[in-house]
Amino acid sequence: MSRSTLSKAVSSGRFRTRGTAALLAAVLTAAVFCVADAAARSYPFGPRTRDVNDLGNQYVPFHAHLWDLLHGKADGGLFINWQSGFGSSFLPDLGTYLSSPFALLVGVFPRHEIDLAVYVITVLKTATAGAAMAWLLLSLRSGRWWAAGLLGASYGLCGWSVAVASYNPMWLDGLIALPLFCLVGEWTLRRRRPLLGVLVLTEAWIANFYTAYMATLAAGLVLLLRLWLSDLSRRQRLRAAGRAAATVALGVGLAAPLVTVIYFGTKHAYPGRVVHFTPVSTEDLLARLLPTTYTFGSPALYAGTAALLLALALPFHRAVPVRVRVAWTALVVAVTLSLQWEPTHLVWHAFATPQGSPYRQAFVLCGLVVVAAWHALSYGPPDWRALGAATGLLALITAVASRSALVQHLTWVVLSLAVVGALGGLVLLRLADTASDTTARRGLRTAFTVLAVALLFGGQFGEAMATSADASRQRLRHMDNYAPWGQRQERQSELIAQTDDWPAYRTDAGREQTVANDPMLVGGQGAQYYSSLTSNVLSRTLTALGGGWTSRGRSLQSLDNAVTDAIFSIGARVQSPPDPHQDWFPQDGTAPTVSREAVPPLVTVRPSAAAAGGFGESPYRNQELLLGSRVYTVPTIVLRDDSGQPVQGGQVGSGSAAKRPVITARCPAGSQAYLWAPRFSGTARLGEDSARFRSLYPRNRAAMEPLGQVPASGRLRITLTPNRPGLVPDGAVGCLDTKRLRSAVDHLKATGATRVTVSDGTIHAELPAGSKGTAVVATPRIAGWRCAAGGGDTQPAKEFHGLIAVPLDGESTSLTCTFRPPGLRLGTVVGAASLLTLALLGVLTAVRRRRTPEPSSSATIRPRERVSGTL
Repeated sequence: MSRSTLSKAVSSGRFRTRGTAALLAAVLTAAVFCVADAAARSYPFGPRTRDVNDLGNQYVPFHAHLWDLLHGKADGGLFINWQSGFGSSFLPDLGTYLSSPFALLVGVFPRHEIDLAVYVITVLKTATAGAAMAWLLLSLRSGRWWAAGLLGASYGLCGWSVAVASYNPMWLDGLIALPLFCLVGEWTLRRRRPLLGVLVLTEAWIANFYTAYMATLAAGLVLLLRLWLSDLSRRQRLRAAGRAAATVALGVGLAAPLVTVIYFGTKHAYPGRVVHFTPVSTEDLLARLLPTTYTFGSPALYAGTAALLLALALPFHRAVPVRVRVAWTALVVAVTLSLQWEPTHLVWHAFATPQGSPYRQAFVLCGLVVVAAWHALSYGPPDWRALGAATGLLALITAVASRSALVQHLTWVVLSLAVVGALGGLVLLRLADTASDTTARRGLRTAFTVLAVALLFGGQFGEAMATSADASRQRLRHMDNYAPWGQRQERQSELIAQTDDWPAYRTDAGREQTVANDPMLVGGQGAQYYSSLTSNVLSRTLTALGGGWTSRGRSLQSLDNAVTDAIFSIGARVQSPPDPHQDWFPQDGTAPTVSREAVPPLVTVRPSAAAAGGFGESPYRNQELLLGSRVYTVPTIVLRDDSGQPVQGGQVGSGSAAKRPVITARCPAGSQAYLWAPRFSGTARLGEDSARFRSLYPRNRAAMEPLGQVPASGRLRITLTPNRPGLVPDGAVGCLDTKRLRSAVDHLKATGATRVTVSDGTIHAELPAGSKGTAVVATPRIAGWRCAAGGGDTQPAKEFHGLIAVPLDGESTSLTCTFRPPGLRLGTVVGAASLLTLALLGVLTAVRRRRTPEPSSSATIRPRERVSGTL
């Protein structure tokens, strides 16, 4: 057999072994994930919803919108999402939430099974991460394929994965990226697959740039460690590091058209809150290494008891070269410490402390623990000395962690069984490896190995399943949760489909929201919008008009108000009862209905002078600014406490105004009364009509609510029933003259656009002849809009109190506005330059290979690999 044939056979055998290990890891990961959800009675295996927090509010609705895009049923395209926030930039959202190749799988599911589609995608991503890690382990060192599969599954089912990323499925792309990036590092070390390495970097950065950034940092540390352990010369190491840096630069450069758009999207987003990092206590940190411990604010470091024992045994494993032991142990310890130190914490998170869970980089440490465990096992099972030391360290960790409140009774049960399985399996594996290779002993050796595998498999399956199931139950107790698609959403969707006539007018999904992104889930074109990229101009404009929000201004709610409906051309509005899945407000027994109103077109014309001035404190006056007409009476109010005495400062819900404070005022008879109390939580009642307010300052802000008609006497008596301390501001009451509003609407209709067409990122309007002043488009003036009147030059759009404005000269009878996401041009230039550079390098490499014979041997990595015994 020739050397070439032998090399191909060896390579084929390694490929099959890695593939088998990866398949085992994927199957085991998926099985544990699903069995854990079945044990927790979680969707789709039980009645408990999975849609907690952002999974229900963001990811499921965004995937529903992607389904609509794939099937040609969405309002908008890649540039503009016309369904949310009165017109939001969609490409940054696409790159943040939907750019993973797995997301495309939603298209093969029925629309009403969107929750199942997201669940299947989550399982597949988790299984792929386990498979990628198993493949990486056998690429780093040869060893038992089933052990690589087990450790790969440990990584796929690590605490970060099941406790954090399972309801943030976009982050799971980072879980996949880490082992793939380390594999790319191996390729650059051996000068193999340069083009594939760049494409892997590109795809991962496109899939989720945030976690890909963390995975890139981690893979860089692993590559530096591998270079230090290699027997390459200093020049060869520098050249390998240079190849790796070039691979990252080209990979990220090819992803630039999306990455730069996301970057500029964050620059124009509502700022939210500033968070300062506070490290957790040592006992909480160590507790998260154990199974079935959970909390939102600490790092989920669990990677399986067997993997933890092996990683703890590595420093004492005498079969492993000293440099390997020192290097991998030091890296794991250094990364662990970096979680708790603010400067390195900021480096991991791109120099901005997250507003949510602060340890989003924890999957990096889980991956390093698994790789360290593999190095301890691939040189042969640890000896008695190493196992004893590891057991002692685990006992010390457990003793310190026992002081943490995160450790529960279930933890001790699961941990005890997991230790028995892991330690027993490793002991039996050691006995099998040290047994003499005689005919009489071979049966005993095989029996030891089979028992060891059974213990390791069983222990890992049980503890991982218990940890995942416990996390699912704990999340429901600690986080908001939402019902999956059901009869409520089905009925809302049907009503909107029957009523919708976009862009003639907008149809709003309703004030009583089911999730924060209802328009993407059930249809329509409303104010509701929740994203990390919610624009600053949209949030501030809707807040000035009396809108409500959660998530500190990034989750905007619908505003049930006749004036804002006229301003934003909302001609149809769904009226729904409170969501039966929630317990915030009692059910009223009604069914969803649709109300209709005559409203101006999407494009109206205002006098130029109307653009002067800015928003003030009163949302009623701010609405009038945008409408262009005075329609409200804003009376002086008197707030009295439970005993009838005046309340100073507007404080309610505590002290003498704890139960039933009263607002009194006078308004024109027959007008429509509204209450604006953004920091009030509870119920407000005017006669037989009532409205509900939900505020938790500074996280939540209550929206302005209609209270009903002012009685013939003109005297208002609004009874408040607060459910927590709050505030009623001066100017809280506004009384709308509906006749004046109708006159204002009729005027805007008569002078507004005669025809409006809308595509992905383009608005075209035909205007009455002789139109002068300013054309106002009822869409937020987010960065990226450019407009032209008639045949004039395209210019950046002007702003009319937060909306798009186009100056008119009296001669233009049309206008056209186009939208391009900020950063797209820059990203395209960088991407094109990277693609050209990659092509040139490919040509130069091909020419060089034709002129230069290949070396007879490739670079080696010290210490040289050896194959352990296999089953």
